[in-house]
Amino acid sequence: MIRFHLKCDQNHEFESWFQSGDAFDKLVASGMVNCTSCGSTAVSKSIMAPAVSTSSQIRAPKPVENALAELRKNVEANSDYVGTSFVKEVRDMHDGLKPERPIYGEAKLEEAKKLVKDGIPVMPLPFIPSKKTN
Repeated sequence: MIRFHLKCDQNHEFESWFQSGDAFDKLVASGMVNCTSCGSTAVSKSIMAPAVSTSSQIRAPKPVENALAELRKNVEANSDYVGTSFVKEVRDMHDGLKPERPIYGEAKLEEAKKLVKDGIPVMPLPFIPSKKTN
């Protein structure tokens, strides 16, 4: 399918879809394309810009997406990924069994709620951690 910008002999402009350029030509020749304003069958294609995607038309990231990407970059650069041992690691640090350090990892919702209930400050990250080795 192709969309053409059209113009009739009365200078009315409109658009319509066609199977192909050849299909448009055949329909116009048989008088089957009519102006949507006046009904004239003296219709021709008007100048139009092709709808071609370019790299400048790619959606730019929204500010919040940029902020999340920056947060992720900072967390991953300045913290240790402890994976599924997050709950044990954070409890050990809280209890003084291990030295405190910035960490991130994975925890089930119930486990994270229990940490908060026990007074251990944790918070969810707004992204899924990269799978890194400990």
